[in-house]
Amino acid sequence: MATKKKASAKKATAKKAPAKKKAAAKKTVMKKAAPKKKVTAKKSAPKKKPATRKAAAKKAVKKPSVKKKATALTATDQVLKIIKRSKKGIDVPTLVKKTGFPDKKVRDIIFRTFVQKKIKRVSMGVYVAA
Repeated sequence: MATKKKASAKKATAKKAPAKKKAAAKKTVMKKAAPKKKVTAKKSAPKKKPATRKAAAKKAVKKPSVKKKATALTATDQVLKIIKRSKKGIDVPTLVKKTGFPDKKVRDIIFRTFVQKKIKRVSMGVYVAA
């Protein structure tokens, strides 16, 4: 019985080895089957014609300039403009009357411009341009 097992073991190992070689051979065949890319020659760009005198005459004509629309003043610009006009200074209630803005908006603008040092405080609640 020992000889039968050895003989069958040898046959089993002999069968497995050729199977691996065939699998490896299939892989190489698949790699070779990939199509090769064709290299195409690049076409040269067409040459440009020299400029004619008529084209140069057209380039010399200038278009009329387009005027820009006047941009509206921002709320801050409006308040600063009023403050700059006053020589002795101006207070918040007067700014509210002249601009028509709410009290809170005018006070925020005053605070922001004061921090930016665009205006100075002459006395309590009275501001002049810096």
